[in-house]
Amino acid sequence: MFRQEEDNGSGTEDARLGDTAEQATELLRRAVGYALGAAQCVTPALLGRPTPCAAWNLGALLSHVDDSLAALHEGITEGAVALHPHDHEPGPAAVAAPRPGPDPAAAFRRRAARLLGAWAGARPGVRIVAVADAPLTATALALTGAVELAVHGWDIAWSTGHPERAVPGPLAARLLPVARHLVPHDGTRHPLFGPRLPLPDDAPSADRLLAFLGRAPLARAPAPVPGRG
Repeated sequence: MFRQEEDNGSGTEDARLGDTAEQATELLRRAVGYALGAAQCVTPALLGRPTPCAAWNLGALLSHVDDSLAALHEGITEGAVALHPHDHEPGPAAVAAPRPGPDPAAAFRRRAARLLGAWAGARPGVRIVAVADAPLTATALALTGAVELAVHGWDIAWSTGHPERAVPGPLAARLLPVARHLVPHDGTRHPLFGPRLPLPDDAPSADRLLAFLGRAPLARAPAPVPGRG
């Protein structure tokens, strides 16, 4: 997961982001659902495929997303998010040796279901300690997770040859101002997100969300997975 600026523990982050705990949880649920749909066709044979992040292949990306789901689960169930190894900049080892597993998509589905179950039973107002000990509310954590999972869901779709399977427009429109708040300047982008790419203001919300976080919506993707289009 990417880190957020520390607040003063008074709930001002929630006020600036503009979503209630229930709304944030719904955005997280929708983002997880989108990412799960993108990962349905992933098999071990596809883990070497490129992704929009040149330093990660699909296996490394799935390992990172799995870490993000684990961090979200840890935050809501234990009240703290520890630093995970995959939070650091990916290097050649991450590209060459993704985390082993017989069915990464199935593992992703299990982790996502576990997260959503934990979130449904959580008290919305509980505060947690996020990465680097910055205090966050559950609302801010859910919004952070929703942005990351939605964008990485598109990364997975691109990697499997289906960049047209965009982040749903209404979801992207809600997440774009959240992303602008969470990534306020270039120093908060690296290593998960590249420089902002220019797009017209009237471009679709999904394209603007991707471009803001360093993705080129029209970049040529790998060939679609045979028989799974």
